[in-house]
Amino acid sequence: MNNAPQHRIAIITGASRRQGIGTAICRALAAAGCDIFFTHWSAYDRFMAYKVDEHWPALLEEELRATGVRCASMEVDMSEVEAAARILDAVEATLGAPAILINNAAYSTRDGYKALNAKTLDAHYAVNMRGTMLLSVEFARRYGGKTARRIISLTSGQSLAPMPGELAYIATKGAIEAFTLTLSAELAPEGITVNAVDPGATDTGWMTEEIRRDLTLHAPMGRIGQPEDAARLIAFLASDEAAWITGQVIHSRGGF
Repeated sequence: MNNAPQHRIAIITGASRRQGIGTAICRALAAAGCDIFFTHWSAYDRFMAYKVDEHWPALLEEELRATGVRCASMEVDMSEVEAAARILDAVEATLGAPAILINNAAYSTRDGYKALNAKTLDAHYAVNMRGTMLLSVEFARRYGGKTARRIISLTSGQSLAPMPGELAYIATKGAIEAFTLTLSAELAPEGITVNAVDPGATDTGWMTEEIRRDLTLHAPMGRIGQPEDAARLIAFLASDEAAWITGQVIHSRGGF
Protein backbone atom coordinates (compact mmCIF):
# COMPACT_ATOMS: atom_id res chain seq x y z
CA MET A 1 0.00 0.00 0.00
CA ASN A 2 1.46 3.35 -1.04
CA ASN A 3 -1.36 5.76 -0.28
CA ALA A 4 0.02 7.37 2.88
CA PRO A 5 1.87 10.65 2.31
CA GLN A 6 5.62 10.27 2.08
CA HIS A 7 7.66 10.96 5.19
CA ARG A 8 4.87 11.46 7.67
CA ILE A 9 6.07 10.40 11.10
CA ALA A 10 4.11 7.61 12.79
CA ILE A 11 4.24 6.54 16.42
CA ILE A 12 3.41 2.90 17.16
CA THR A 13 3.33 1.75 20.78
CA GLY A 14 3.96 -1.84 21.78
CA ALA A 15 6.13 -3.20 18.95
CA SER A 16 8.28 -5.60 20.92
CA ARG A 17 7.51 -8.99 19.36
CA ARG A 18 8.60 -10.47 16.05
CA GLN A 19 5.11 -11.89 15.42
CA GLY A 20 3.15 -9.04 17.02
CA ILE A 21 0.61 -6.65 15.55
CA GLY A 22 2.87 -3.72 16.47
CA THR A 23 5.67 -5.08 14.29
CA ALA A 24 3.26 -5.64 11.39
CA ILE A 25 1.97 -2.07 11.70
CA CYS A 26 5.50 -0.68 11.64
CA ARG A 27 6.21 -2.61 8.45
CA ALA A 28 2.97 -1.58 6.77
CA LEU A 29 3.41 2.12 7.52
CA ALA A 30 7.07 2.04 6.52
CA ALA A 31 6.03 0.45 3.21
CA ALA A 32 3.64 3.39 2.78
CA GLY A 33 6.52 5.82 3.16
CA CYS A 34 6.12 6.81 6.80
CA ASP A 35 9.04 7.37 9.15
CA ILE A 36 8.59 5.16 12.20
CA PHE A 37 8.97 5.68 15.94
CA PHE A 38 7.98 2.66 18.01
CA THR A 39 7.97 1.81 21.70
CA HIS A 40 8.56 -1.49 23.45
CA TRP A 41 8.66 -2.79 27.02
CA SER A 42 10.55 -6.05 27.51
CA ALA A 43 9.84 -6.27 31.24
CA TYR A 44 6.19 -7.04 30.47
CA ASP A 45 6.98 -9.58 27.76
CA ARG A 46 9.23 -11.57 30.08
CA PHE A 47 6.25 -12.47 32.26
CA MET A 48 4.11 -13.70 29.37
CA ALA A 49 3.77 -17.25 28.08
CA TYR A 50 5.03 -16.49 24.57
CA LYS A 51 8.71 -16.60 23.68
CA VAL A 52 10.47 -13.26 24.16
CA ASP A 53 13.12 -12.06 21.72
CA GLU A 54 15.10 -9.44 23.64
CA HIS A 55 16.95 -8.40 20.48
CA TRP A 56 13.87 -7.87 18.32
CA PRO A 57 13.42 -4.08 18.78
CA ALA A 58 16.97 -3.43 17.58
CA LEU A 59 16.53 -5.83 14.66
CA LEU A 60 13.24 -4.19 13.70
CA GLU A 61 14.88 -0.77 13.65
CA GLU A 62 17.55 -2.07 11.28
CA GLU A 63 14.96 -3.74 9.07
CA LEU A 64 12.85 -0.61 8.74
CA ARG A 65 15.80 1.66 8.04
CA ALA A 66 16.86 -0.73 5.27
CA THR A 67 13.57 0.04 3.50
CA GLY A 68 14.62 3.70 3.17
CA VAL A 69 12.64 5.31 5.99
CA ARG A 70 13.91 6.86 9.17
CA CYS A 71 13.29 4.89 12.36
CA ALA A 72 13.83 5.32 16.09
CA SER A 73 12.50 3.55 19.16
CA MET A 74 12.52 3.65 22.93
CA GLU A 75 11.79 1.31 25.79
CA VAL A 76 9.06 2.79 27.94
CA ASP A 77 6.61 1.57 30.54
CA MET A 78 3.22 2.86 29.41
CA SER A 79 1.94 2.67 33.00
CA GLU A 80 4.20 5.58 33.97
CA VAL A 81 2.31 8.86 34.34
CA GLU A 82 4.97 10.72 32.34
CA ALA A 83 5.16 8.15 29.54
CA ALA A 84 3.22 10.29 27.03
CA ALA A 85 5.47 13.32 27.45
CA ARG A 86 8.60 11.18 27.31
CA ILE A 87 7.50 9.51 24.08
CA LEU A 88 6.55 12.72 22.29
CA ASP A 89 9.71 14.50 23.45
CA ALA A 90 11.78 11.61 22.09
CA VAL A 91 9.93 11.60 18.75
CA GLU A 92 10.52 15.32 18.28
CA ALA A 93 14.17 15.02 19.22
CA THR A 94 14.90 12.13 16.85
CA LEU A 95 12.50 12.44 13.90
CA GLY A 96 10.36 15.58 14.20
CA ALA A 97 6.67 16.35 14.70
CA PRO A 98 4.48 13.25 14.30
CA ALA A 99 1.32 12.97 12.21
CA ILE A 100 0.05 9.49 13.12
CA LEU A 101 -0.43 7.81 16.50
CA ILE A 102 -1.18 4.09 16.79
CA ASN A 103 -2.10 3.00 20.33
CA ASN A 104 -1.20 -0.67 20.17
CA ALA A 105 0.47 -1.34 23.55
CA ALA A 106 -1.72 -3.34 25.91
CA TYR A 107 -1.65 -5.07 29.26
CA SER A 108 -3.48 -8.38 29.64
CA THR A 109 -3.47 -11.09 32.30
CA ARG A 110 -6.07 -13.70 33.07
CA ASP A 111 -8.36 -13.00 36.03
CA GLY A 112 -12.08 -13.86 36.26
CA TYR A 113 -14.36 -12.94 39.12
CA LYS A 114 -12.66 -15.24 41.64
CA ALA A 115 -9.22 -13.77 41.03
CA LEU A 116 -9.95 -10.11 40.22
CA ASN A 117 -8.52 -7.64 42.72
CA ALA A 118 -7.48 -3.99 42.93
CA LYS A 119 -3.88 -4.65 41.90
CA THR A 120 -4.97 -6.38 38.70
CA LEU A 121 -7.49 -3.67 37.86
CA ASP A 122 -4.95 -0.89 38.46
CA ALA A 123 -2.31 -2.59 36.27
CA HIS A 124 -4.75 -2.87 33.36
CA TYR A 125 -6.09 0.63 33.84
CA ALA A 126 -2.63 2.21 33.91
CA VAL A 127 -1.67 0.92 30.46
CA ASN A 128 -4.88 0.24 28.55
CA MET A 129 -6.78 3.35 29.64
CA ARG A 130 -4.56 5.99 31.18
CA GLY A 131 -1.55 5.34 28.96
CA THR A 132 -3.62 5.37 25.77
CA MET A 133 -5.75 8.35 26.77
CA LEU A 134 -2.92 10.58 27.97
CA LEU A 135 -0.79 9.85 24.89
CA SER A 136 -3.75 10.57 22.60
CA VAL A 137 -4.66 13.92 24.13
CA GLU A 138 -1.06 15.07 24.48
CA PHE A 139 -0.47 14.18 20.82
CA ALA A 140 -3.54 16.25 19.85
CA ARG A 141 -2.61 19.18 22.09
CA ARG A 142 0.92 19.43 20.74
CA TYR A 143 0.25 18.85 17.06
CA GLY A 144 -3.44 19.63 16.45
CA GLY A 145 -3.77 22.12 13.60
CA LYS A 146 -0.15 21.42 12.63
CA THR A 147 1.02 17.92 11.76
CA ALA A 148 -1.39 15.63 13.63
CA ARG A 149 -3.82 13.77 11.37
CA ARG A 150 -4.64 10.30 12.73
CA ILE A 151 -5.19 8.56 16.07
CA ILE A 152 -5.92 4.82 15.87
CA SER A 153 -6.31 2.55 18.89
CA LEU A 154 -6.57 -1.23 19.15
CA THR A 155 -9.54 -2.82 20.91
CA SER A 156 -10.64 -6.45 21.25
CA GLY A 157 -14.29 -6.93 20.35
CA GLN A 158 -15.38 -6.86 23.98
CA SER A 159 -18.57 -5.03 22.98
CA LEU A 160 -19.62 -7.91 20.70
CA ALA A 161 -19.33 -10.95 22.95
CA PRO A 162 -18.26 -11.93 26.48
CA MET A 163 -14.64 -12.78 27.22
CA PRO A 164 -14.73 -14.92 30.41
CA GLY A 165 -11.59 -14.73 32.49
CA GLU A 166 -10.65 -11.30 31.12
CA LEU A 167 -12.69 -8.90 33.28
CA ALA A 168 -10.02 -6.24 33.80
CA TYR A 169 -8.89 -6.40 30.19
CA ILE A 170 -12.35 -6.12 28.62
CA ALA A 171 -13.40 -3.32 30.97
CA THR A 172 -10.36 -1.19 30.16
CA LYS A 173 -10.46 -1.92 26.44
CA GLY A 174 -14.19 -1.16 26.39
CA ALA A 175 -13.40 2.25 27.81
CA ILE A 176 -11.21 2.95 24.76
CA GLU A 177 -14.19 2.39 22.47
CA ALA A 178 -16.18 5.04 24.37
CA PHE A 179 -13.15 7.35 24.48
CA THR A 180 -12.68 7.02 20.71
CA LEU A 181 -16.20 8.23 19.92
CA THR A 182 -16.12 11.38 22.03
CA LEU A 183 -12.49 12.27 21.30
CA SER A 184 -13.26 12.04 17.58
CA ALA A 185 -15.97 14.68 17.97
CA GLU A 186 -13.64 16.98 19.89
CA LEU A 187 -10.80 16.65 17.38
CA ALA A 188 -12.78 16.76 14.13
CA PRO A 189 -12.43 20.58 13.90
CA GLU A 190 -8.67 20.08 14.12
CA GLY A 191 -8.72 17.74 11.13
CA ILE A 192 -7.65 14.79 13.28
CA THR A 193 -9.52 11.53 12.81
CA VAL A 194 -9.88 9.13 15.75
CA ASN A 195 -10.77 5.49 15.18
CA ALA A 196 -10.34 2.09 16.77
CA VAL A 197 -9.69 -1.33 15.24
CA ASP A 198 -10.76 -4.68 16.65
CA PRO A 199 -8.62 -7.27 14.79
CA GLY A 200 -10.39 -10.29 16.24
CA ALA A 201 -8.55 -13.46 17.21
CA THR A 202 -5.06 -12.87 15.86
CA ASP A 203 -2.15 -15.29 15.96
CA THR A 204 0.58 -13.18 17.52
CA GLY A 205 2.34 -15.99 19.36
CA TRP A 206 0.12 -16.26 22.42
CA MET A 207 -2.13 -19.07 21.16
CA THR A 208 -1.66 -22.68 22.18
CA GLU A 209 -2.12 -25.34 19.51
CA GLU A 210 -5.45 -26.24 21.11
CA ILE A 211 -6.72 -22.67 20.90
CA ARG A 212 -5.47 -22.33 17.33
CA ARG A 213 -7.22 -25.53 16.23
CA ASP A 214 -10.48 -24.59 17.94
CA LEU A 215 -10.56 -21.11 16.45
CA THR A 216 -9.70 -22.37 12.98
CA LEU A 217 -12.45 -24.99 13.20
CA HIS A 218 -15.04 -22.26 13.83
CA ALA A 219 -13.56 -19.61 11.54
CA PRO A 220 -16.00 -18.56 8.77
CA MET A 221 -13.07 -17.89 6.42
CA GLY A 222 -11.24 -21.05 7.40
CA ARG A 223 -8.37 -19.32 9.18
CA ILE A 224 -7.59 -17.07 12.11
CA GLY A 225 -6.32 -13.53 11.86
CA GLN A 226 -2.70 -12.67 11.14
CA PRO A 227 -0.95 -9.48 12.30
CA GLU A 228 -0.75 -8.30 8.70
CA ASP A 229 -4.56 -8.31 8.45
CA ALA A 230 -4.80 -5.67 11.16
CA ALA A 231 -1.80 -3.76 9.81
CA ARG A 232 -3.32 -3.35 6.34
CA LEU A 233 -6.50 -1.85 7.79
CA ILE A 234 -4.56 0.48 10.07
CA ALA A 235 -2.35 1.63 7.18
CA PHE A 236 -5.50 2.52 5.25
CA LEU A 237 -6.99 4.43 8.21
CA ALA A 238 -3.72 6.34 8.49
CA SER A 239 -3.80 7.34 4.82
CA ASP A 240 -5.29 10.37 3.09
CA GLU A 241 -8.03 8.18 1.62
CA ALA A 242 -9.46 7.67 5.13
CA ALA A 243 -9.84 11.38 5.92
CA TRP A 244 -13.67 11.08 6.11
CA ILE A 245 -13.65 8.14 8.54
CA THR A 246 -13.72 9.09 12.22
CA GLY A 247 -15.37 8.00 15.44
CA GLN A 248 -15.55 4.39 14.28
CA VAL A 249 -14.75 1.08 15.95
CA ILE A 250 -14.05 -1.22 13.02
CA HIS A 251 -14.52 -4.91 13.78
CA SER A 252 -12.21 -6.60 11.28
CA ARG A 253 -12.70 -10.18 12.48
CA GLY A 254 -12.90 -12.35 9.36
CA GLY A 255 -16.57 -13.03 9.99
CA PHE A 256 -16.23 -14.19 13.60
